[in-house]
Amino acid sequence: MTESIDLSQPVPADEVLDAETPEAGKPSELDRKINEHFAGAVVRKDLVKAVKGNAIVPSYVLEYLLGQYAASDDEATIQAGIDRVRSILAQHYVHRNESELVKSRIREKGRFRIIDKVSVTLNEKDDVYQASFANLGIGGVLVDPGTVTANQKLLVGGVWCLCDIEYSHSDDSRIVPWVLGSLKPIQMSNFDYDGYLEARAKFTTDEWIDLLIQSIGFNPEMFGRRAKLLQLVRLIPFVERNYNLVELGPKGTGKSHIYSEFSPHGMLISGGEVTVPKLFVNNSNGRLGLVGYWDVVAFDEFAGKKKRADKALVDIMKNYMANKSFSRGVETLGAEASMVFVGNTSHTVPYMLKHSDLFDELPESYHDPAYLDRLHFYIPGWEVDTIRSEMFSAGYGFVVDYIAEVLKSMRNLDYSDRYQQHFTLGSDISTRDRDGIHKTFSGLMKLLYPHEQATTGEIEEILRFAVEGRKRVKDQILRIDATMPEVEFGYKSVESGWKGVRTLEEDQYPAYYHRGRPATSADDAEANAENTYGAGHDAASVPEAPVPVELFQGHHDFAENQQGISYETLLLPYLAGASEIELHDPYIRLGHQGRNLVELLAMIAAAKDPAEEINFKLFTVLDGDPEHQTKQLQMLSAIVQGAAQQGIKIDVAKDPGAHDRWIRTDTGWRINLGRGLDIFQKSDGGWFDFGTNRQEFRQVRAFGVTYIREATGDGVGEIV
Repeated sequence: MTESIDLSQPVPADEVLDAETPEAGKPSELDRKINEHFAGAVVRKDLVKAVKGNAIVPSYVLEYLLGQYAASDDEATIQAGIDRVRSILAQHYVHRNESELVKSRIREKGRFRIIDKVSVTLNEKDDVYQASFANLGIGGVLVDPGTVTANQKLLVGGVWCLCDIEYSHSDDSRIVPWVLGSLKPIQMSNFDYDGYLEARAKFTTDEWIDLLIQSIGFNPEMFGRRAKLLQLVRLIPFVERNYNLVELGPKGTGKSHIYSEFSPHGMLISGGEVTVPKLFVNNSNGRLGLVGYWDVVAFDEFAGKKKRADKALVDIMKNYMANKSFSRGVETLGAEASMVFVGNTSHTVPYMLKHSDLFDELPESYHDPAYLDRLHFYIPGWEVDTIRSEMFSAGYGFVVDYIAEVLKSMRNLDYSDRYQQHFTLGSDISTRDRDGIHKTFSGLMKLLYPHEQATTGEIEEILRFAVEGRKRVKDQILRIDATMPEVEFGYKSVESGWKGVRTLEEDQYPAYYHRGRPATSADDAEANAENTYGAGHDAASVPEAPVPVELFQGHHDFAENQQGISYETLLLPYLAGASEIELHDPYIRLGHQGRNLVELLAMIAAAKDPAEEINFKLFTVLDGDPEHQTKQLQMLSAIVQGAAQQGIKIDVAKDPGAHDRWIRTDTGWRINLGRGLDIFQKSDGGWFDFGTNRQEFRQVRAFGVTYIREATGDGVGEIV
């Protein structure tokens, strides 16, 4: 019986790799420019972590306080501001385990200010509004109706607030002793929109994009242009009314972070917690749900084939996503909330394309063309990097509540026609497809060019990006519903004529992307052949199946300092065609040993069919030193995550053999490895050393390997 090793903890990559992170306290030229034109509205993004401690509060709450006291590029002012914010949190933030102490403070002082999440309900019996405080743990506190009218989100989900609480004991046990003296939501009250537009004009497009990326907490130097745009699409629901967005991809890419931390106008809920009364309306009392009060409602953990969904909810949601309205009895109500659906995928892109579609992970009730057709954009989450510590920014970005109010103020604007003097969408693009393209284009225009000073090339870039995101949705619907007509996505330029648009995965995996559909041109046939058989093959020159080669069985020794040895020649012929592989190696502990494992896995991934998956079982031994073991587990976790993205699912368990090193496949081969994977001599040649980049140029240690055919068969394998 083997014992699995838990790798579920997050991976701080800086403890696995020697990552270079931005040095705090040395503003870049961009940071100086940001402070010059947005003085008082920006904050250094690494300060949030510095002040958060163990306070369980959203980032926008902390940035609100930092914006009050540390919005400067002067180091002394920043340090004083950090100290002040820490002091405020220490004195006024309510920790759940200290609630009784805070209650005592309120009683002794008579009045005390706290930071807590406040929710309000209507007590119909007594016809009064009553507040409850999440961390303080008190309820039934009377709230003035005027306060509720001015802050209606208190009724739906709750709001983080600065509150003055008073204590007044009464002999009447029915009277709650707690009194709400004052309540101030943690969000900006006003801002200068014209000043925002004027300051935007001082930045180049690249500088502005980097400012926005820093504002959501990331270091722009770690992202390419396309990766930055994918991050910014996550903001469109905040700036565009009734925008329907989906993002499916691997775990750990930050899909839900923006919707929980970035804005006081967004609400993140678990996909399993969704009900008609909570989301739309409670018909028993007429109370509106989340869509009536929040700008963005995001559904976390939305994926999962086995999850059940209320059919009534799905029907109401489809109607709302299409018509921006829902019914309350006989009354039809409109709302402006954007809907975001985020979830994890468990398979690679080619696997999903070959066996199903890119919506394969959704619950059955939502795997429906009528629902999917209401989505405006599909963020390909598999393109988004797993979040690592070096990706976070130490530069300056907008204080969250400032940019949140900017985006909210632009929801009433429509920039969807700003491309039309330069480009025309294809004539067979449907009204619903156009709506999706227009809303994405409008959202990106408002984010990137709110001052409407974009060149023709910049307009084309975001138009093409908007078309691609909607095409990704429509192409998957076509795989599900064969009755829907195919659409040629693209646009016509006044200067250069028709330009077709393809998704990135369509170019990467054309043979699987067009499954069930014939190639529409010689170019597609060529692409299919190249994707399947490699560059240089055309549709007329598909290679014949390889001739089976009898593989060596027995023992072979290799001498120290020998070169020309690689996993590809040593192991790959025996691993070819296997879907289950076991590796027993007790020494996957140090960095170079982890690299050996990665090189083996990368070789397997490169040789297999991209649309198939391999189960890889690693049996190893944990380091006895607690500090070294922590680093080992972090390294193994990173390897598991990386392999999953290439279609190799790794399960790590403790090796009962302790010292034996061998590989076994489900095709009947056992390979005994004298030294395990650690056959190469250490080298410090750096990136310019040939051995760093190719195993064949490395010298090996003395080792032996034995090939044993365990299964019944003729011992014939196939060289890939």
